[in-house]
Amino acid sequence: MAHHPAIAPNRVAVITGAASGIGLAAAKRFAELGLKVCLADLPGDALQHAADEVAGINGAENVIAVPTDVSRREDVEQLKEKVWAAFGEVAVLMNNAGTEGGGQLFGDPQRWQAILQTNLWGVINGVQVFAPAMVEQGTPCAIINTGSKQGITTPPGDTAYNVSKAGVKVVTEALAHELRSKPECKVTAHLLIPGFVFTGFTRARGVTEKPAGAWAPEQVIDFLLPALERGDFYVLCPDNETTRAMDEKRIRWAAEDIIENRPALSRWHPDYKDAFAKVMDQK
Repeated sequence: MAHHPAIAPNRVAVITGAASGIGLAAAKRFAELGLKVCLADLPGDALQHAADEVAGINGAENVIAVPTDVSRREDVEQLKEKVWAAFGEVAVLMNNAGTEGGGQLFGDPQRWQAILQTNLWGVINGVQVFAPAMVEQGTPCAIINTGSKQGITTPPGDTAYNVSKAGVKVVTEALAHELRSKPECKVTAHLLIPGFVFTGFTRARGVTEKPAGAWAPEQVIDFLLPALERGDFYVLCPDNETTRAMDEKRIRWAAEDIIENRPALSRWHPDYKDAFAKVMDQK
């Protein structure tokens, strides 16, 4: 299988939110492909255990774990310094760290702050700290930011999370434009948009076994790698209950709220319930 040119033996991957879920699955896969791996996450046993798992794949000398709170710019700067000191470069940056939602529109302001600081500012910090040095290397590199379908269709209820992931989409689109506008730049940007995935967030809601409709984190990485090789920017993942066609209809409906001058979030408006259902039933 061919890969994005940044994904090659002895190159270096940095993954935030790497102690579990999609981040850990990515760390393991990159290690299997011969990359050196830096795992970044909040300090604790989970991070060290994850690093030990990855070291069992490609050797302890090729793995470092750096406790990092991505919401803190100084932590991300320290992460960069430690990676370059250990390995001398970064080929793949995966800004994947995130916190679960729970930020209702009129909910706890501190919860709002925590969600935006991690989910949005964590990505901004990662991009601003790492991207210039990756461009300067002059080698093929990839920056992958983990977004969400909720940042595109913005369903009601979890507003703070939606805002954070909508921001990640905007930041990553701007990054892609900036990178392709730089002469001879070899760094590409990609927005990973997972579907329903069985992760620590799912377990936190009391679900102990993978639901039938969910993908395992490893399936997300299986979908991501060929998308990177093709040069896809939007890596829109299906899952076991949502197809690409279903996602396309939902995204198109959301965009057409503006074009058709419908009420905001008309997909959930009682007057448009039947019209939306009719669109979803179309083959």
